[in-house]
Amino acid sequence: MRPPAGHTAQETAYGKLNLSLDILGRREDGYHELAMVMQSVALCDTVRCDFYEGGEIAAESDSPYVPADSRNLAWRAAEAFFRAVGAEQPGLSIRIEKRIPVSAGMAGGSSDGAAMLRLLRRELAPAFSQGELEAIGASVGSDVPYCIRGTTALARGRGELLTDLPPLPPCTILLCKPDFPISTPELFGAVRVRRLRFHPDTAGLCRALEAGDLEGICRRIYNVFEDVLPRRFGQVLEIKQAMLQLDAMAASMTGSGPTVFGIYGSPEAADRAAEVLRRDFRQVYVTRPVQGNFF
Repeated sequence: MRPPAGHTAQETAYGKLNLSLDILGRREDGYHELAMVMQSVALCDTVRCDFYEGGEIAAESDSPYVPADSRNLAWRAAEAFFRAVGAEQPGLSIRIEKRIPVSAGMAGGSSDGAAMLRLLRRELAPAFSQGELEAIGASVGSDVPYCIRGTTALARGRGELLTDLPPLPPCTILLCKPDFPISTPELFGAVRVRRLRFHPDTAGLCRALEAGDLEGICRRIYNVFEDVLPRRFGQVLEIKQAMLQLDAMAASMTGSGPTVFGIYGSPEAADRAAEVLRRDFRQVYVTRPVQGNFF
């Protein structure tokens, strides 16, 4: 259970997109009941862990926006892992190389926490099942179980109830993040489920994935948070409209934003759209869907 001092390991933390996000109602525990189709993308962080003597944790990142204390989800995931396995915690030095935009609706922090859990399982407890690791992840954050599993999945409950789905067909994905954050609690607070004008066709989206029908998938991409965006975040919808005008098959905000993604049928079309968007936005990325179970 305890690796030798000086041992180093690393794991990839992939970003996620919401192909759909629906809010079904308020739960008795105060959370919202969700139905989301999630997709991993190749834009990723790298989580590195150095083991040493003692029981302290330290964290650092090449991004000044990533916490270097117990607010860091990779740090919290490590603590949760050792509590769950009932083992003495070794000294850990965590280094995160950020590529996923921060406060972007792409589960960057959750992906880092999930990568830490996969790393610790691989190095220290390989007999742990995927379900056991996802249960630990749920204690760290609602998106962490999905980020442990990755690829394409339907997420229900708070996001922790997962069903694997067939992969998103080959395509190119364009991402654009404007230079402001959006408060997730503020958006949830603005939601009145009975007043939502539209809901995604989650069942139809799942059937389109099963059929490998990219056009059918694109017709069903939708995020209900777009209905309740405050006017001061109108740039999100402007980016979405720009992507559609730049030949995206579909475009939507991911998570609670503000990142917008567009699905393109070819890398060339995505590159042309990226060139246009980079005239006005610093954080524009061309990426692809990731397939294959992470576990």
